[in-house]
Amino acid sequence: MLRPTVIAVPLFALMIAIEAFYASRRKSDEYGDNRDTWTNIFLGLMSLVWGALFGFATGWIFVWCYDAAPFKFPADAWWTWVALFFVDDLVYYVFHRASHESRLFWNFHVVHHSSEQYNLSVAVRQSWFSGILHWIFYAPIMLMGFAPWMFALMHGFNLIYQFWIHTKLIDRLGPLESVLNTPSHHRVHHGVNNPYLDKNYAGVLIIWDRLFGSFIEETDTPRYGIIKPIKSYNALWINMHGWVEMWQAMKRQPTFGAKVRCIFASPNMDLKALETDI
Repeated sequence: MLRPTVIAVPLFALMIAIEAFYASRRKSDEYGDNRDTWTNIFLGLMSLVWGALFGFATGWIFVWCYDAAPFKFPADAWWTWVALFFVDDLVYYVFHRASHESRLFWNFHVVHHSSEQYNLSVAVRQSWFSGILHWIFYAPIMLMGFAPWMFALMHGFNLIYQFWIHTKLIDRLGPLESVLNTPSHHRVHHGVNNPYLDKNYAGVLIIWDRLFGSFIEETDTPRYGIIKPIKSYNALWINMHGWVEMWQAMKRQPTFGAKVRCIFASPNMDLKALETDI
């Protein structure tokens, strides 16, 4: 079965083209850097290739976990899909927050945030190698008794939902802002200026951020990108620079414990040293 995100590629391409055309007609800056836009698209296409390769291994892990589950949710019950929607969305929140609060996972996720633009092409700017570790967040869903194919379908639609919120062309959506992740909420998430930094981790439902204290409204215009801009269109370097910075930060540490913290602690740890040494 093809993943929903793969099936949605033509739709993504069409929406990016429409947004770019509309932005050029109104002479706005959403697509002011053409090289960045094409880099985003290339990163996205290659992430599908790498994702398929890692998918063979993670699929085996998911099947093993499902077989080990003591209870199996029935696929023909509507309440199973409702439960899976909330479970998957909550796990995505946990995964996404960990991807900002631990350098080990940030090294994958930084690819998505390193563009200084904010448009629909940024949505497909994804890490090539995230499949190495991201499965550890989702394997417990199969241990709970949800079949891997059900998870793949639900999680795929969760990711598809997140595509359209990468735009500056949609302002506020009224009462929906209280429940759903919207373009306004996600612009905050991509903002690198305080107080936006590391906020609004939601996938579909913004309620998790409201419950766990990571929510903030959009007030000022966000500044997009990462704290230390990468200033590169090299797709391989975009994927690898976080690991190089982590290794250099580890080499500066005098003790084993400090080196371990470089791997698992906040990616902002030792930031001043990184800014002067790299």
